[in-house]
Amino acid sequence: MWRRLGVLDLVRIGLLVLGVLFVATGLLPWEAALDSLTHIGPLMIFLVAIIVLAELTKEAQVFDAIAARMAVLGRGNYTALFFLCTAFASLVTIFLNLDTTAVLLTPVMLALAPRARIAALPLAMTTIWLANTASLLLPVSNLTNLLGMQKIDLDAQEFAARMWAPQIASIAVTMAFLWVFFWRRGERRDLRYTPPVLEPVTDRVLFAAASAGCLLFIALLLFEAHVAVAAAAAAAIVVVAFLVRGRERLTWSLIPWQLVIFVTGLFLVVPTLSRHGLSDLMTWMIGTEQDPYRTAAVGAGLSNLINNLPAYQAVETVIPADQRDHLLSLLVGTNVGPVITPWASLATLLWFESCRRHEVRVPMRRFLLTGTGLAVVGVLATVWALVEFG
Repeated sequence: MWRRLGVLDLVRIGLLVLGVLFVATGLLPWEAALDSLTHIGPLMIFLVAIIVLAELTKEAQVFDAIAARMAVLGRGNYTALFFLCTAFASLVTIFLNLDTTAVLLTPVMLALAPRARIAALPLAMTTIWLANTASLLLPVSNLTNLLGMQKIDLDAQEFAARMWAPQIASIAVTMAFLWVFFWRRGERRDLRYTPPVLEPVTDRVLFAAASAGCLLFIALLLFEAHVAVAAAAAAAIVVVAFLVRGRERLTWSLIPWQLVIFVTGLFLVVPTLSRHGLSDLMTWMIGTEQDPYRTAAVGAGLSNLINNLPAYQAVETVIPADQRDHLLSLLVGTNVGPVITPWASLATLLWFESCRRHEVRVPMRRFLLTGTGLAVVGVLATVWALVEFG
């Protein structure tokens, strides 16, 4: 079994073991550990349910059908395809979580590339950049949002009302960078692409059930249902459909145990470190002036250094709940900023693995340089929108 585990899996397990050791040795009191894990319980239910829903939706060929019809709708025009792809990736991220875009939409887009004779790299970069930068609008878009929403006591509608302008700004900047560095003719070389031939879905019942599950999830969010309840109800519909029509595809691999282990370990390790000097360091880094640009910059910088989830958790600890703008600025930094290093977000790590499996070469120097530009301009523009329209 150990031989089948990758390096990232061992890191996740090591993080959990370290957290358990902290509790066992008293560095993190049992009451504090229990409170931390109780705090994230509903979020873990959401995380598991939304990944299962997204995995089965992909198995039902919903994403494949949308991507193929999107390419047909573009009629060989790269400009039209660009806007369709960015809209598709943004909507999947906003409503189904950034990990869904990175893990499930990436292989769909990469599979579309040879069928339509499209360069794979522009499609790949579209999914990963928008997986991060389009994850600001709704609490479900990013786990950091769910954590922030709990602390600042906003429901989904209030959260969206505060973040609509920053979300538009971050997507607009991302689209500009995508077009200049990956989509314009000088980069892609081809004048037009070949629209693919549409293929019928294998099982229309599963296709309909998965589509209904996704729509139900969105509808429940609009009616202010708890995200864990909405995701669990939507996933249940699709699971039942697969029990009837495709039981063999319901395997334990659908459960994102890696994410569960990583998040559990994280919420034991970070509170321990915060009790033993980390909070003082974070307070010094963000300062006492409540400068939104400085807070966002710290969040972005730490995300690219250690990953956005521990970065958010570490800084959030020292920001009082009544400083909503301060916390929202931190979310901008930890959502829009993690586009430079391969480990800046879990979504980016999963995306790199998907590109490797599909034999898509990602030029690392180009990835780092363009990502740095996007992080700087994107964070500045998004914080400006938060301040101006907040």
